[in-house]
Amino acid sequence: MSAAISGFSLSLSLILAIGSQNAFVLKQGLKREHVFWVCLTCAVSDAVLILLGVTGLAIVIQQAPWLTSAMRYGGAAFLFLYGARSFYTAWKSSAVLEQAENGAAALLPTLLTCAALTWLNPHVYLDTVLLIGSISTQFPDDKAGFAGGAMLASLVFFFALGYGAALLRPIFAKPVSWRILEVVVGLTMWTIAYKLLTE
Repeated sequence: MSAAISGFSLSLSLILAIGSQNAFVLKQGLKREHVFWVCLTCAVSDAVLILLGVTGLAIVIQQAPWLTSAMRYGGAAFLFLYGARSFYTAWKSSAVLEQAENGAAALLPTLLTCAALTWLNPHVYLDTVLLIGSISTQFPDDKAGFAGGAMLASLVFFFALGYGAALLRPIFAKPVSWRILEVVVGLTMWTIAYKLLTE
C-alpha cells in the first residue's frame, strides 16, 4: 500500500503546478466544452507516460539526447503559437463564454490540441517518465502499485480541475475575466516555451 500512496503523492505534486495542460483543461471546464473527453485524454496520456517510465523508457531517453532536443524545440514552437493565439483572443474577443455556449469547437481539433499540449511538452517526459520511472525503482516488488497510485492521482486531478472549473463560471461571465484568463494562459505558454529554449 505504501508504494501506491507514494506514487499517488508524487504524481499529484508534479501536476499541481499550473502548466500548459492544466490551463487548457481549466479553459475547457469553464466553457463546458468536451470536458469529459479532455480530462480523459489527459489522464490516459499520463497513464501511458507513467507506464512507459516504470517499464524503462527513461533509459532510452537518457541514451538518446537528440530526442530530448527535438522535443524541446518542437514543444517550444507549439507553445509559442498557442500562447500567441491566447493573446490574440484576449485582444479581439469580448464574449468568449457566450460564443462557446452558442457554438462549441469540434471534438477532434479540441482533443488534438489537448494531446499536443501533453505529448509535445518535454517537461512531461522529464517529470512523468524520468522522475516517476526512476523513483519506481525504489519499489521493485510493487512497481504496479506505485504506477497505479500515480495514475489514479492524475485521473483524480484532471477530472477535479475540469469539472471543478464550473464553480468559477459566475466570475467568468464577465468578458474582462476571460481576457485576463487568456493573458495568463498566453504568459504561461510563453514562459514554458522560454524555459525550454534556455535550459
